[in-house]
Order: sequence, then structure tokens, then C-alpha cells
Amino acid sequence: MGRGPIVFVTEGGEHIWAIINSLADRFGPFTVVLETPYAKRELLIRRARKLGWFSVIGQLGTMVLIRIGKRLLNGSIERIVAEEKLETRPRAGQEIVSVSSADGPELAETVRRLEPAVVFLAGCRLVSASTLAGIPCPVVNYHSGINPKYRGMNGGYWALATGDRENFGSTVHLVDAGVDTDAVLYQSRGTPGKSDTIASYAMRQAAFSRDICAKAIEDALSGTLAPIDTGLPSRQWYHPTVWGYLWTGIRRGVW
Repeated sequence: MGRGPIVFVTEGGEHIWAIINSLADRFGPFTVVLETPYAKRELLIRRARKLGWFSVIGQLGTMVLIRIGKRLLNGSIERIVAEEKLETRPRAGQEIVSVSSADGPELAETVRRLEPAVVFLAGCRLVSASTLAGIPCPVVNYHSGINPKYRGMNGGYWALATGDRENFGSTVHLVDAGVDTDAVLYQSRGTPGKSDTIASYAMRQAAFSRDICAKAIEDALSGTLAPIDTGLPSRQWYHPTVWGYLWTGIRRGVW
């Protein structure tokens, strides 16, 4: 039998572990289901079928820049971690169940075995309707963007890049089979630091969004989940192309 009322499902990542550890402080030990990341080649092919290879090659260039930026400009992330007292690595003794995919029978079987009161997703594959049907408790998701206006990828970056700074934030929402399309539960907005870039926005957002993650879990445990109407338009975003990213940086100073 697993520990705790929560099953947390993720592909991993430092900002996600910061959220996991903060929730463990609030709710006690729980199980993390860690999925195997998408093969990059498979991910690019899937995206190219939807957006075309020209856009995907441009996005790949930005992904490379982000990776380089994390190595060369890691001071911004380290400052956020230090200032906010974040723990960005799995703790000793953390219970981890490895699965090949969050969207498959392994997840449903694990949830049935552990019998949690809530499944919390963050930074994992889309979960299909058939997988969700096999999970008998509420399923919520953390998204680094203000839904539904900034669904998809790099929500914080796109809010800044489009001059919409007041919507630099994060969302916790219920989960359906779409891309961040189900009902919003909580949202948190904040301000990027002067030295923040696309490489550090996710950590900044995670730091000021820990409370809304905890509130959503508290509501799930008490049976009081209550969706809100944001009144915002809906749009799905992707990685910026490298040429778009550079132009936005030069024109708006948003990197």
C-alpha cells in the first residue's frame, strides 16, 4: 500500500520537484509516479505533423538556446531557489514508481493499488479519456501559464512576449483529454525578476504558485473542488521559433 492521500505524476524537472517537496511539507509523504520522457525524435515528428517542419525546426533552435541558457545563465535559477528556499531534487526516501507513460494502464493500475484521494499531474504527457476513466478520484494539473489564455507551452514567456505582464502566472485545473482545457480551480500571478529569461520563468512561476497547488489538494481531500470562470479567451501556444524568440528579445527585451 502506498503512502499518503496524493499520487503525483510527472516527467520530472527541477521546478516540479520544488512543488513536490513543498507539498510533502504540507501533506506528508506521498508517492510520485515518474514517467519516461518522450523520445525527442518522436516528439518532433508528432509536432511537425501538426505545425510543419519549418516551425518545428525553429522551435528546436529555441530549445537548444534554452538548454545553453540554463548552463551559462544558471545564476538566475540559483537565486530563485535560494531566495524562495526551494528544494529541487528528490528527497532521500521519496517513494517513486517508474512507468513508461502517464497515459496508459500502468498509471491506472498504480492509482488503483495506492487508492489516493487525488491524482496531481505536472509536467507529464497528456492523459487520454480512456486513462482518466480508469482513475476513480479527482485528477488535477499544474500548468505554468494562465489558462485558458496561455495553454500549452511557455505560458509565462508568452504573456511577457505579448505585452500581457499581468497574466504572468500559473494555473491549477481539472483534467480532461485536451491540452489544458478543463475547468480552472486556482490561478496565481507574479512578477519575473530582472534577470529572468525563458530558462528561468518556470522556476519563478513554481515558486509563487506552491500555495495554489496546496489549496487544490486541500479542496480535493475535503470534496470541495470548485471551478471558476476566468472570462479569458482560449489559445494553445508552443515553443517560440528561434527567429521569433530573438526578434522578441531585441524588440521587447523579453528573453
